[in-house]
Amino acid sequence: MLMDPLLLAVYILIFPGFLFLLAYAFFLQYLDRKIAARMQQRVGPPLLQPFADFIKMLGKEVIDPAGVDRMAFDAAPVVALAAAMTAFLYIPVVGESPFAFQGDLVLVLYLLTLPTIALFLLGWLSRNVFSSVGGVRAVTMLFIYEVPFFLALLMPALMAGSWSISEIAAWQGKHTWFALFQPIGFVVGLIGLQAKLERQPFDIPEAETEIVAGPWTELTGRRLALMHLTMHVALVAGSGLIAALFLGGPLLPWTISPPWLSWIAGFAMFLGKTLAILLILASIKVAMGRIRIDQLNDIGWKYLASATILQVAIVLLMGSRGVGI
Repeated sequence: MLMDPLLLAVYILIFPGFLFLLAYAFFLQYLDRKIAARMQQRVGPPLLQPFADFIKMLGKEVIDPAGVDRMAFDAAPVVALAAAMTAFLYIPVVGESPFAFQGDLVLVLYLLTLPTIALFLLGWLSRNVFSSVGGVRAVTMLFIYEVPFFLALLMPALMAGSWSISEIAAWQGKHTWFALFQPIGFVVGLIGLQAKLERQPFDIPEAETEIVAGPWTELTGRRLALMHLTMHVALVAGSGLIAALFLGGPLLPWTISPPWLSWIAGFAMFLGKTLAILLILASIKVAMGRIRIDQLNDIGWKYLASATILQVAIVLLMGSRGVGI
């Protein structure tokens, strides 16, 4: 999609680009904590608490562990945040993304793995036993949940006949949501996103009752602030990706005139669907306790992978019957 350079700059930097992304990331973090608090009969934080926490961490002293590679330790959180923010640019928010191309789904999935790899590197480089164990757990989890997660999110592309996130969302506008065509893939995608974000019951790498905070243990000051912000941004990008692939994203099944009204309606659809996904993820976090890494291994390979392979078979069968493009 061609766009005027000024409008493109506004899209990237302001809306629905980085400024909106950061504001929405803080809001989703507030809402996540508020929902959890209400479910546990607590009051919860005020609206600006996540932003205040971020500013406070930025002002804290940065402490380097003994013998650490300072340059790599500083670079890892920045690279992780940049990857998560870049992934968001390919997700349709008010309509088709101007950066959409055939294969952007694969790129986004790759970019969303970089925060986990950054956590592993931070844990390994810190030379702290708790951080090292947490980092190894993070990368071990990556190999467990990533296969079914990737397969689940690639199934809509197979049925729609496109590897572009925007085109997959547009296909659903003409037909129906993939959450109805592929309910198994939708559920596996939500579980995989919960694991990717290391939220309960998959907060195994940072198990505070076992290994202090895992790869987060030696993070201080701006490094800690940037990594927390990375996970908040990844929550927005992951929720938007699930919404686009399985719930039609912001695209409407009918045309609304004038165009600005269609953009507003599409943006409202994006907000509603990502908030619904957040509610599901928050409910899972509150309802379940942490599982062990061996239990995750059983769940990932015995159940999630098997369920995803079943979904693949169903999609191929539907394709042979002429369902899809």
